[in-house]
Amino acid sequence: MRPSPSKLGGLPRGLLISGLLATALTLFSMFFGAGNLIFPPMLGAQAGANFPAAIAGFLIGAVLLPVASVIAVAVSGTDARDVASRAGTKFGAAFAVLCYLSIGAFYGLPRTGAVSFSTAIQPLTGWSSGGAAVGFNAAFFAVAVVLAYNPRQVVNRLGKALTPVLLVLLVLLVWRSVSGNATDREAEQAAADVVTGAYASHPLSAGLLEGYMTMDSVAALAFGIIVVSSLKYRGVREGRPVVYGAAIAATIAGALLAFIYLGLGLIGRTIPNSGTYNNGAALLSDAAGYALGRPGRVVLGLIVVLACLTTAVGLLAASGQFFHRLVPQVSYHVWVLIFGATSFGVASLGLRTVLRVAAPLIAFLYPVAITVVVVTLLDALLRAVLPGYRRLQWGFTLPVWAAAIWSALVLLEGFSWGNPLVAPLVNWVPLASAGLGWILPVCLALLGGMIADAVVGRSVIRGDNRQGKLLRPSQG
Repeated sequence: MRPSPSKLGGLPRGLLISGLLATALTLFSMFFGAGNLIFPPMLGAQAGANFPAAIAGFLIGAVLLPVASVIAVAVSGTDARDVASRAGTKFGAAFAVLCYLSIGAFYGLPRTGAVSFSTAIQPLTGWSSGGAAVGFNAAFFAVAVVLAYNPRQVVNRLGKALTPVLLVLLVLLVWRSVSGNATDREAEQAAADVVTGAYASHPLSAGLLEGYMTMDSVAALAFGIIVVSSLKYRGVREGRPVVYGAAIAATIAGALLAFIYLGLGLIGRTIPNSGTYNNGAALLSDAAGYALGRPGRVVLGLIVVLACLTTAVGLLAASGQFFHRLVPQVSYHVWVLIFGATSFGVASLGLRTVLRVAAPLIAFLYPVAITVVVVTLLDALLRAVLPGYRRLQWGFTLPVWAAAIWSALVLLEGFSWGNPLVAPLVNWVPLASAGLGWILPVCLALLGGMIADAVVGRSVIRGDNRQGKLLRPSQG
């Protein structure tokens, strides 16, 4: 028997508090990995007096875009393939596979194990041997596989069990660090006066790029399948109720992320001698030590391991569900085991070589992913406010392909292939030096595509009208 709907967006009664909150906490935990923990404190330390503009840019890249990506998945269907397939069925499948592999078994998943060991376990225990790393990764990915093995229980295990513990530890660390360090007004003022690097000249775009590099906009396209599946498991109907539920859950998760990011950024602002740090892990470790002593470093270690573990569980579950949809002959459980074993092997071998391969792939995917999300939501918005509006076709295909071609050219330039020909093509546009040169070509392609859709739409309407005039006499 289907649960009776409430008045709020057609969502089932009883879902609004327990179900959506658990889904939101799950989404928060999947987004919040070790990189998300380390980036904001360094931003706070380096941005100095330009912290407000820098953190605003960071929140756009690390919160607003991922939330929009989850909503775009719900609007389009179930996963990244559904979102991108309007640019071509083969394009949608290839794009989705690259997304899931890049933030999954090829890079994102192995990184969770490797970062947990190097940032949390090694500083506390002093273990540095290859055997210790292999042993830890074996235990880490075994636990992740067990937690992800039943897709129906992922939300309960993350949202109702692990994430509340992670949030409590994070709030404790931020509160003790900021309140303790803020008593040193002289150090705080010194930190506010120091602005380094790109934050001195363009803090907003520098912060945006930091948020951009969390990879959460691409990860959100993968995690969307967990949000949509969770809502369907709980009896939410497809269509507007699923979109509404996903939007609420994503917004709650985004608000939690923004709150934690602001707190972590303030740690970087208030810690003494903030300008002397060159990596966020050391800064946080010292901040935890100042605030809580030796137990503080244990708390930080627990935060890192929990953040990485929840992200690993989410990535395993999302990858397993997607590839089971893509290749139904192989069960979800087998896919989870495959990705768990692959991630263990890559993490144990080390990530430096993998990063050389993964970083260009991620750089290629990001402009395409953001374009897909923005155009999908723009299309949905126009359909909602304009009566008789026809769905974008060229207005979707042209900007997505423009982003893909531009990213491919930038990739070629990065590898110095055909550099004399490629470099002039990609370096002439505004924001090229900041890695955002794709924005202008994509906007021009979107404008041209929307004009083409408008012309084609008028032609179709005229054709329909002419056909109606021809049919009326015979019908009369």
